[in-house]
Amino acid sequence: MLDPIAIYSTVFSNAWPIFLLIIVILFFKSPFMKGKIGEVIVNSINSATLDETIYIPIKNVTLSLKDGSTTQIDHILVSKYGLFVIETKNMKGWIGGGEDQKEWTQQIFKDKYRLQNPLRQNYRHIKALEEILEVPPTALTSVIAFVGECTFKTTMPENVFRGISYTKYIKSFDQERLNPLQIRQILSKLQRKQLEQSFTTDRTHVQNLKERMEQPVVSSTAAMTCSRCGSTMVLRQNKKNGEEFYGCSNYPKCKHTAPIV
Repeated sequence: MLDPIAIYSTVFSNAWPIFLLIIVILFFKSPFMKGKIGEVIVNSINSATLDETIYIPIKNVTLSLKDGSTTQIDHILVSKYGLFVIETKNMKGWIGGGEDQKEWTQQIFKDKYRLQNPLRQNYRHIKALEEILEVPPTALTSVIAFVGECTFKTTMPENVFRGISYTKYIKSFDQERLNPLQIRQILSKLQRKQLEQSFTTDRTHVQNLKERMEQPVVSSTAAMTCSRCGSTMVLRQNKKNGEEFYGCSNYPKCKHTAPIV
């Protein structure tokens, strides 16, 4: 009679490399790893095309703001021509969107997905650096760099690029905005203010984002409290169309919603 344990042991011993390979593939296809791979690509492009004695790179910066929230910046280039704040998107498919749109779209064959307008995303980074570094807005330039096998299907703003082309845009700035003393002060502040690069910092930042998305509504509108149960109304987002609305914090017991006015 065959021993079931021996059979299972034989099958597992032969199959575990396949299981391990599947886990590795799924890990590298995760949004987290796609983002990290995109950052590595941009780091490599910066090193190969931009003189680091002129454009000093600061990578993966997480900053804590006065309101208790955090913001995470992929790349900052500090130079006499100002600070270039680069938001990286590692994506494939067709990308479409406009400067004033809240969300952009990604289409892969017949499937469409929504993504936050990266210009708005980077605007928060810009404002955070203004607050922490105490530099004027004119010293900061927002740059969006898409890497990966993607194609723009709409006309993009002048500071949104695919592949290596963003470096030509950065090099086009030739007016000095910062003197050597200001540059040293900025580098010193960033070194002091940025949080430690670690898994714990990343996890805390993600949790902070979730809390910010569900923060209570602070306004004088009737949506401040639920008219049905009296609970606090929180900001939520429709997963199908991306529109924001107020929903009861007592959900799913109470499903009352209210539009943003």
